[in-house]
Amino acid sequence: SGSKLKGETGALFELLSAPATKVLDRWFESEPLKAVLATDSVIGAMLSPYMQGSGYVLLHHVMGEVEGKKNAWGYAEGGMGGVSQAIARAAESYGASLHTDCGVSQILVREGRAVGVRLGDGTEILADVVLSNATPKVTFLDLLEEGTLSENFESHIRSIDYTSPVTKINVALRGLPNFSQHLPNAASGSPSPHHQCTIHLNCESTQLLHDAYLPALSGRYSSRPMLELCLPSSLDPTLAPPGCHVASIFSQYTPYHLEGGWTQEARERYAEVVFDSIEDYCPGFKGLVVGKEVLTPPDLERIFGLTGGNIFHGAMSLDQLYLSRMSYLSPAYSSPVPGLFLCGSGAHPGGGVMGSPG
Repeated sequence: SGSKLKGETGALFELLSAPATKVLDRWFESEPLKAVLATDSVIGAMLSPYMQGSGYVLLHHVMGEVEGKKNAWGYAEGGMGGVSQAIARAAESYGASLHTDCGVSQILVREGRAVGVRLGDGTEILADVVLSNATPKVTFLDLLEEGTLSENFESHIRSIDYTSPVTKINVALRGLPNFSQHLPNAASGSPSPHHQCTIHLNCESTQLLHDAYLPALSGRYSSRPMLELCLPSSLDPTLAPPGCHVASIFSQYTPYHLEGGWTQEARERYAEVVFDSIEDYCPGFKGLVVGKEVLTPPDLERIFGLTGGNIFHGAMSLDQLYLSRMSYLSPAYSSPVPGLFLCGSGAHPGGGVMGSPG
């Protein structure tokens, strides 16, 4: 609330609207440190840290907490699927029935009210309330019958920016990566503390992040993409056989509409660019790779239903935050269709695994 800010309203507004570099320059001197922190200002955003609005994205990523630890991130045992399984078990304990591998083809509306859904095989499931955690575009434009919503409402939904810079690469490794030039592996072969952290690559300066951003504006990607590498198996041995590991690589900036298209050959070429970058810091990394999955923005859309491949169900820009992220909904997350509610990341406060939207 305003009373809790105690005269800091101006500082908050600056953080919401300013470039991340302006905020970081005020508080830090070390360029590598500022650059690493700046990566959180552009995660999932087609932004440079020199651009207005990146300050808020930085705030969004550092204001969370895990088990009481502020500004912390956490690993879920068993991978992110472990979170889904935990939610499923909790729901079932309250009597919920779960249906998987049966996509929804339509939200049913009768006499102006949402009354259930129709599955792809024609099965109808009726309910008093329909909750959708799909993107606003999928919920309101793809799943509702044409003509259900007003032209003004549909126009608002169509105008949402879903631009995504993200390509996610999942990698299976035959051994533990060795950052031998700076942090050699322990003689025991066990993971060291740095293996259990987020490893930021190609971010020695904020200018490097900006340089990685620029080619995406013309349908290309940089030869030095911004990379965040995690080795969740260094903390969770259930993810890989003994002695083996899995790597999760979050990379930017890759345009949805790549020049020449995201063919299989283009995916392979981009993966090679990413692996070459990692090899610069971690000699021998490429020799450890036994399998990979490359998920470009179109893949994220096709497989996970993320419109535009945007991991936040819409850009986390100032014009799509707070009241602007809810301008098409009431404060109760209801929609113009009685009985239909939005509870995904496209609703306030936006993306992240926090359970707050809705």
